[in-house]
Amino acid sequence: MSTDAGTAGDIGTVDSRREGDLWRIVLGGQWTVAAAAGIDRALKALPAIPNHRVTVDMAQVSALDTAGAWLVWRTISALKDQGIETELISASPAHTSLIDTVARNAVKCPEPPPRRNAFVSMIDRVGSATFAVLYEARDLINFLGLVVIVLGRSIVRPSRIRLTPLIFHIEQSGLNAIPIVGLISFLIGVVLAFQGAEQLAKFGVEIFTVNIVASGVLREMGVLLTAIILAGRSGSAFTAQIGTMKVNEEIDAMRTIGLDPMEVLVLPRMWAMVICLPLLAFFANMMGLLGGAIMATTALDITFFQFARQLASATTLWTFWIGIIKAPMFGFIIGLVGCYEGLRVSGSAESVGMRTTRSVVESIFLVIILDALFSILFAELGI
Repeated sequence: MSTDAGTAGDIGTVDSRREGDLWRIVLGGQWTVAAAAGIDRALKALPAIPNHRVTVDMAQVSALDTAGAWLVWRTISALKDQGIETELISASPAHTSLIDTVARNAVKCPEPPPRRNAFVSMIDRVGSATFAVLYEARDLINFLGLVVIVLGRSIVRPSRIRLTPLIFHIEQSGLNAIPIVGLISFLIGVVLAFQGAEQLAKFGVEIFTVNIVASGVLREMGVLLTAIILAGRSGSAFTAQIGTMKVNEEIDAMRTIGLDPMEVLVLPRMWAMVICLPLLAFFANMMGLLGGAIMATTALDITFFQFARQLASATTLWTFWIGIIKAPMFGFIIGLVGCYEGLRVSGSAESVGMRTTRSVVESIFLVIILDALFSILFAELGI
């Protein structure tokens, strides 16, 4: 079978014939970019070759450029992919060199990956996420051990605590958070009083709204909301600050001059959170009770003195201390996660944002888990 491709002056030909047990493909004419479209059609029109041995004869090729060399290489590759033994013969050294160059630089399109079963893909994603969480928990526990050692060392030798950064972080994390903590706690007290009164009014016992406000604010809402606010405000700031220093290689420079980043960066932030959160929780409790008292006196037939008398009878010392006892632990968790995620930042701004987000999510999650454990413990102890 003989096929011409192209126009006069730049014609490329393809001739295929069988010679005994051998199938010969004879190429001729000018295999250049001008005739490439016609040559491509001619090659695709070749009949199926049943033989296991094929020779590609280029003796009659008068001109060859990169486009023509690629067509030759594609033809030979397609035959070899079918399991056919293929040999290129009678090519000039220049043509052989050009075809070899094309073959070295040609990139075959990879086959698309087989479509996976949707259920198997879901199981794979769940498994990968589970292992990622386990690895993260392992690394966080390792960091917890390191932090405990550093904190213990600072208790034994208080001179290791840097007072200037400690006071700075107390101001940033505690003093500057007073307005937002106070406002939210006040509004929560108002909401608890309003919702409680609305339900208790059905039974004519609006006075017990004080019990709901006192128990809700002092035992749970005051300290928990304060911890959540600091996790989003201060914990994320710790991650962003330390992460930016990691990106700028300031932490590496610190180690180079003999400073321990755990003592310089982590220790002041940890102590600041442990000190600030109980104080802020106390302030939040007072603001929550104030909000409940104002709501009770303005929307209910309860005077301020009735509210105070009912508050004294509805609460015990343990009602107050339960919330305060939780606060240092919550502060420790928030500082731990914030510093841990900051030190895990890699060398990009995107990593800073990702780790900051993870810091907030993990801190709030761990605080709520710890709060649930405390609730179970206090219930078992009967307090």
